[in-house]
Amino acid sequence: MKNIFSILKLTAVTLILFAVIYPLAIYGIAQIAPNQGKGETISVNGKIVGYQKIGQKFDKSNYFWGRPSAVDYNAAGSAGSNKGPSNAEYLALVQKRIDTLLLVHPYLKKSDIPADMVTASGSGLDPNVSPQGALIQVKRVAKERNLAEAKVKALVESKINSAVVGPETVNVLELNVALDQLR
Repeated sequence: MKNIFSILKLTAVTLILFAVIYPLAIYGIAQIAPNQGKGETISVNGKIVGYQKIGQKFDKSNYFWGRPSAVDYNAAGSAGSNKGPSNAEYLALVQKRIDTLLLVHPYLKKSDIPADMVTASGSGLDPNVSPQGALIQVKRVAKERNLAEAKVKALVESKINSAVVGPETVNVLELNVALDQLR
């Protein structure tokens, strides 16, 4: 009987700690974060079109494409593929992505394709591509939208984010929103 009361006390303390105190602490911390922890949204004409830190699927030829996603951009189930460079299935998937890029971008050589355009990120939700990943798409997007390549390239270059630590990136959603506003 003594053990049962000890177990019940431990259960009650654990329940209060992890089901009440911890969530309230995280909620409190979120209130001082930008946007009160609701995420950094991107809006067009007052309508939220996405989140700055969560990738979205763009597969139409008149938009810039982001990194492939192992979870098909489902933010409820973020994950990588967990397949390495010695896995034949993974290598076939990467080759298929390369073939698709070369088919849609006939002016490219395989060596022109940056790795981030054919490999998914660890979360499967990376909202960014490398500047090279965006720049290789300029010709296709400009042609589809009947825009001058120089104008589209300048737009990409204006959207390059330099980080204090880490590589330069281009947020694909921000780039495509700016592209829609380009005339």
